[in-house]
Amino acid sequence: MFKKALGTFAIASTMTMLVAGTAYADIPFNQPVNGTATYYDNVGAGSCGTAIDASSQWLVAVSPSYWTASNPNADPLCQGVSVQVTYNGQTLTLPVLDKCAACDSTHVDLSEPAFVQLTGGTGLGNVPVTWEFVKS
Repeated sequence: MFKKALGTFAIASTMTMLVAGTAYADIPFNQPVNGTATYYDNVGAGSCGTAIDASSQWLVAVSPSYWTASNPNADPLCQGVSVQVTYNGQTLTLPVLDKCAACDSTHVDLSEPAFVQLTGGTGLGNVPVTWEFVKS
């Protein structure tokens, strides 16, 4: 009985690693996207299962099209993935900690302080950027 349970656990663990490995491999790392960026300042639980404060932390929320796990807390995007975003020659690297439900696949939503650092203020609203996924 113990051997059977141990074998089942080993198979389940291996399958979990394979599935997670495949999904992580599907993230389009180092592939620049010409898109847009906006900002947000929400406070609460981020999609990676941690508390966030987008009014004071540096982070990024990305389109639902990049999330692959049924439980977003376990998504490969929450496992050491960042977005490197460039605007007017300035580049920031921000951890993916949230999902932007309203964003299409070319749009990223930066936390307010990151957006201010990148653009000089919040008055621009929606800016053209180049961004890409990078490993943290």
